[in-house]
Amino acid sequence: MGKGQQTRERLMDIAEASVLTKGFGATSIDEIIAEAEITKSGFFYHFRDKNELARAMLLRYVENEDKVLDEIFDRARELHDDPLHAFLIGLKLFAEMMADLPSGHPGCLVATVCYNERLFDQKIRDLNERAVLAWRERFLTELRAIAEIYPPKDKVNLEALADMVSSTVEGGIVMSKALGQPKILAEQILLFRSYVKLLFLPAVN
Repeated sequence: MGKGQQTRERLMDIAEASVLTKGFGATSIDEIIAEAEITKSGFFYHFRDKNELARAMLLRYVENEDKVLDEIFDRARELHDDPLHAFLIGLKLFAEMMADLPSGHPGCLVATVCYNERLFDQKIRDLNERAVLAWRERFLTELRAIAEIYPPKDKVNLEALADMVSSTVEGGIVMSKALGQPKILAEQILLFRSYVKLLFLPAVN
């Protein structure tokens, strides 16, 4: 990675930490360049304005998130051929990863954009919507494969169930931060796992 790319990544690291801590509106270019120890012209060499910085941050965040989820659920499918058991393993691995974060999950940029959508331009809002829909499609694909083999015991909308992954993670992050208890997020993921297990696994006679 060249020096220019390193500076660009450093600027995004600083901005992301600030946005997740106090929001996009309260994050200023001046404080970013002060922490990065570069000039204002140096900042504008990499990003035309705050919205361009936000787009780059969001793209990077989504790419990293996708990479992590791919690794977790690909590993789960390697461990078990059955789609339900592989999904349950993946959720367990996901929860364990969240539990291993020393200070808890730092927060989600996708959710931050949703909370403060008026601060962002249409391109960022569109990108954010695509990221949310991508999560839905990722987990809906898994759930449809499960339902073909294991008919759910209750009448459920699989699309809504796929969205429940996002709502569980985001809700878990909020609860973890509100109560200062990082383990809550992992516990919420495991509760969702229990619901999926009860919903699809056949009763044992």
